[in-house]
Amino acid sequence: MAAHNDDIEKGGIHAITPQQALGQNNGVLPASYGQAVRPSRIGNPGALGLFSFASTTFMLSLYNLQTRGITHPNVVVGMAIFCGGLAQLLAGMWEFPRGNVFGGTAFTSYGAFWMSYATILIPSSGIVSAFTDPKELSSGLGIYLVAWTMVTFFLLIATLRKNVGFIALFACLTITFALLAAGELAASVNSTKAGGALGVITAFIAYYVGLSELLSAEDMVVVNLPIGVFPKRVD
Repeated sequence: MAAHNDDIEKGGIHAITPQQALGQNNGVLPASYGQAVRPSRIGNPGALGLFSFASTTFMLSLYNLQTRGITHPNVVVGMAIFCGGLAQLLAGMWEFPRGNVFGGTAFTSYGAFWMSYATILIPSSGIVSAFTDPKELSSGLGIYLVAWTMVTFFLLIATLRKNVGFIALFACLTITFALLAAGELAASVNSTKAGGALGVITAFIAYYVGLSELLSAEDMVVVNLPIGVFPKRVD
């Protein structure tokens, strides 16, 4: 983690005022000003989003591993609605006014994922009970997980010039979704368990990156956790 106070997602980009921009360009605003990062008094919600994601992922992954004989993941419903869902959704909404499109997109997307997953597990939603054939339900869940595998892969591409921590996080998460999708589509318990094992690893990576962000926001930090930030390229 860099010692300066810039957020790791923004790579140290500094916003300028319209007056500064006009002074530098003979009274004409640059075309990119509409997309410039705006100054904001909102604190960095990254740690909140990452911890919420990590905790919910950790729980569900242990259930996918059938830890202590658990075969029903329904205990995760409350966690998925409020922690992985609502808290991440709020983190995403706070990232957008800070000018962090990647963080806003990622947190909002996975917040919506956890809320949608919880809805599937709630009996009163009628989603699971609508399927009389277990194979049809597994196929439906498999396609659902394939969709999130693709979304996660697209986000992985966006992390390739950010930092090593994000690359490791989204690479592991992409593979986790792929394994869980394969477990549903092929009715493979081993694939589901493998997805659970990798999900636990993904959760701990998210905890690490989240703690790194939390510590970097402190004025008198005890320790800095490096996440391999790439130097900004200057053209």
